[in-house]
Amino acid sequence: MNVVHVNGADLAYDEAGSGPPVVFVHAGAADRRMWAAQFDGLAGTHRVIRYDQRGFGESADAAGDHCHFEDLLGLMDALGVDRAVLVGCSMGGSYALEAALAAPDRVRGLVLICSGLSGHEWPESMRARAAREVHSAVPAERLRAYAARTREPDQADVEAMALAQARFLVPEPSDLVLMLRGVFRRTWTGPQRTERHLEPGPAGRLGEVVAPTLVINGLLDVPEIQEVSGLLSAGIAGARRLDLPDAGHLPPVERPNRVTAALRGFLTELHSGNGPRALA
Repeated sequence: MNVVHVNGADLAYDEAGSGPPVVFVHAGAADRRMWAAQFDGLAGTHRVIRYDQRGFGESADAAGDHCHFEDLLGLMDALGVDRAVLVGCSMGGSYALEAALAAPDRVRGLVLICSGLSGHEWPESMRARAAREVHSAVPAERLRAYAARTREPDQADVEAMALAQARFLVPEPSDLVLMLRGVFRRTWTGPQRTERHLEPGPAGRLGEVVAPTLVINGLLDVPEIQEVSGLLSAGIAGARRLDLPDAGHLPPVERPNRVTAALRGFLTELHSGNGPRALA
C-alpha cells in the first residue's frame, strides 16, 4: 500500500505497470479492492492506479467539507498523471464524470459502470425500494442514532445492513459483504461530514462531455439505476453502451473477466487513434 496526501487527507493507493494511465474509482458500496481483476489484468500494458476515497478502506476519514472529484484530480496531480482514462463504478462513475467536466483536458476517456449521476433525482420507486429492502434491516431509531453518532454501532447491525445492501445490489452478495462491513462501520463511527459536488452538476451537462465514453450496464441491476445508464449513453455524444446480462450493480466484482476484456478492447481502440469501436 502507498499513501499520498491530497487536499488535507491521506489517500491509500496501489500502482503498477507502465504505459497510458488508467485510474480506477471505486463504488460507494466498496473500496479499491473491487478492482483486483482489472488492476492486475491491465498492468501489463498500462500504468494502473486504484485508490480508496477518503472515508473508505485504508484512507483517512472524511471529515467536514470534502469533494471526491477534487480528490481524484488531486491524486492525479500528486502522482504526476497529466491525463488518464478514468474507470468508475456506481458513485465512482459520477465522480469520474464530474472530473471530466471540471477538467476535460485531464481525461483521455471514461468508462462508467452502473454509474451514479450527481444531481439526478431518484424516483419515488427507488426510495421505496431502498427503504423496504435495505433500511428495514435495522430499526429506524438505531439508524437515526448511528447517523447522529450518538450510539456505538452494534456489530449485528453492521452485519445486517451490509448483507441487506449487498443483496439489494447484486445477485450473489458474498464478495461484496466484506467491503460493505467496513463501509457501514466507518459511516456510523467516523466524523460528521459534508460532501460537495460539481456545480452545476453533470445531470444537466452530459452534452458537454468530450471524452470518448463506454457505459457498462448490468441487466440484473436495480431498474432505476439502469435508467441512469440509459441517460448517460443517450446524453453523452458518441457514447457506447455494453449490457451484461448476468451482472448486477458491481460487474467488476461479479464478472471480472468480462469487464477486464471490455476495458482492454476500449483502451486498445482509444489509443489506436480511431476511437472505441469493438467492445466484445
